[in-house]
Amino acid sequence: MKNFGIYMTALLIPAAFAGQSLALGQASARSVAMGGAHIGLASGIDAAKYNPANLGLSNHRYTGIELIGLGANISNNSFSLSDYNKYTGAFLTSDDKADILAKIPAEGLKLAVDVEADALCISSGSFAVNATAVGIADINLNRDLFDLVLNGNAFADTIDVTGSYSTVLSYASAGLSYGKGIYSSGSRELSIGITAKYLRGIGIERVTELEGGFATFATGLAGNGRMIAQTAEGGTGYAVDLGAALKLNDSYTLGLCIENFYSRLKWDRKPQERGYIFNFDTMTVDNMGDDFVTSDDYTIDIAPFTTTLPSAMTFGVANTSGSLVWAVDWKQGFRRHDGASTKPRISAGVEYSGLKLFPLRVGYAAGGSRNTAFSFGSGLHLWAYYLDVAAVTGSTFSGYSAKGLNVAVSTGLHF
Repeated sequence: MKNFGIYMTALLIPAAFAGQSLALGQASARSVAMGGAHIGLASGIDAAKYNPANLGLSNHRYTGIELIGLGANISNNSFSLSDYNKYTGAFLTSDDKADILAKIPAEGLKLAVDVEADALCISSGSFAVNATAVGIADINLNRDLFDLVLNGNAFADTIDVTGSYSTVLSYASAGLSYGKGIYSSGSRELSIGITAKYLRGIGIERVTELEGGFATFATGLAGNGRMIAQTAEGGTGYAVDLGAALKLNDSYTLGLCIENFYSRLKWDRKPQERGYIFNFDTMTVDNMGDDFVTSDDYTIDIAPFTTTLPSAMTFGVANTSGSLVWAVDWKQGFRRHDGASTKPRISAGVEYSGLKLFPLRVGYAAGGSRNTAFSFGSGLHLWAYYLDVAAVTGSTFSGYSAKGLNVAVSTGLHF
């Protein structure tokens, strides 16, 4: 009967790759190294990503080209690299199994994948143009599934897969950002900004229904389940970010940005619904090889459907002058939506540029739908050329505390 648990999990995991978490800004190595705190600090090309209003401030403008920016985040909410090294390939005792299950929260094991790539982004004065490709996966697996794999199924066990969900999504965007100063008095400036983005959907698969489970009785196993997913191979849409920035003086700047104030992505290329339904009653070892499991799967064409990108508001303050600058941000999602969280996330970062060629950065972030994490980075700034790199760990600076992999690199020219 233990093998049946493995069979069930193998059946359900591929279905789980279908939800979404949008964490843009992954490709800015400077921001990633500073914990993501960048609303009041971002200038030029980064302003287009974090707060377009900064383009309206005199000390946040520059002419530059980002040749390439690449960021990748693969993370989970339960296991660190230290846990992976400890348990992989080891014989698991009862205490080990109990420890593994204890690390998985009641809501299940959450997996997140975010990959972002920018190429040939340009900023000049109050304008910026950027092109970005994004790939996202947001997955949640019910804790019962891991209990089944580790401990097998015993008499009177009930295994429930309801609560598992997922989405896989990829799209490209082309954005135009503009910042406009609307007030100035001495060193004080107030500006507003907008980023308008054209979205080109590449592909999506999202689970719209996933429920089911099975139970163990004296007469055998009984269970049922259903999964329905929507898929499409392309679409088009638009999104708008709005921002405001207040330069208090030559040292301090406040920023506010509403990401995806409006968004709509219509999936109209080969939209389909795919379903899988199974049912079995009093299955035993003796009859599980027979046609005892009844199942049905189908694929049908459906009308085009639309999705939106999660909206979130970020407020931040930054010290922007001198060789030691810092920033603190508060990010708040408006509603639980495809992996986005309504729990606030606070991030803080520091950058020291006293070494001229080699800036040093460190950051910390906690809250929201992501793990608590430290981050750090550096780079090479040689005349107009820059190369920045960043990495994120976990609850300590040690890589063994990281619950996944999060790195970023960006390079370009400042004129």
